[in-house]
Amino acid sequence: MRIQLIRHATLWLEYAGASFLIDPMFSPQGANPPIMNSDNDRRNPLVPLPGPLDAWLAPDAVIVTHLHQDHWDAAAMQALPKASPILCQPSNQEAILTAGFTNVTEVADTTTFQGVTIHRTNGQHGTGEIGQRMGKVSGFVFQADGEPTLYIAGDTIWCEDVKAALDAYHPDQTIVNAGGAQFLVGDPITMDADDVIQVVPYAPYTKVIAVHMDSINHCHVTRDVLRTKLAERELIEQVAIPEDGEWL
Repeated sequence: MRIQLIRHATLWLEYAGASFLIDPMFSPQGANPPIMNSDNDRRNPLVPLPGPLDAWLAPDAVIVTHLHQDHWDAAAMQALPKASPILCQPSNQEAILTAGFTNVTEVADTTTFQGVTIHRTNGQHGTGEIGQRMGKVSGFVFQADGEPTLYIAGDTIWCEDVKAALDAYHPDQTIVNAGGAQFLVGDPITMDADDVIQVVPYAPYTKVIAVHMDSINHCHVTRDVLRTKLAERELIEQVAIPEDGEWL
């Protein structure tokens, strides 16, 4: 297994002989306005892609955890071949087909792709009314003979759904969307530093990889903030925090 953090939540995964592009956001730096109801006016994405776009346009499959624009943007829809196999959560298929894609599969529970077993998991994209407005989100677990089990939690806070996925699959690697994304009101809608810290003792068997930082204007937990918090708890060695473009 090899994983490249492209930027934000966008990943390139090489797993059991197949390649997966996850949550593609390909907009150029500053192409999009700030997130509504955020506390600053920085345009998104905050940083450029770490390499030429062509490197990520021919995966064996694309996985879209949900349809928010920082995970599935107009630039990705324009750049990717319309025949690309796409796996998505229930209820998102129609919107992706409407964008012109022709090979879209909803994953309600479990599917297989080129010998890889892929399980869909649940999450909570925030709390209370804001969490409800953010809508349904999913994570995905990858399993194959001879490969470590990988859990991509998606846009979720630390919650019972994440605990259930960890308990069910005991993943060797767990990718969490950190950044503590937050609006002017309400609690964070993705994991903040305290959430990431809670994953480590709950699932000491998994190596945590934290992404989703330093790229969108309403994500307030930077890589530096997370490193500092982890160091204070003496957990820095148990969480990988890759830079954009870095391979793991």
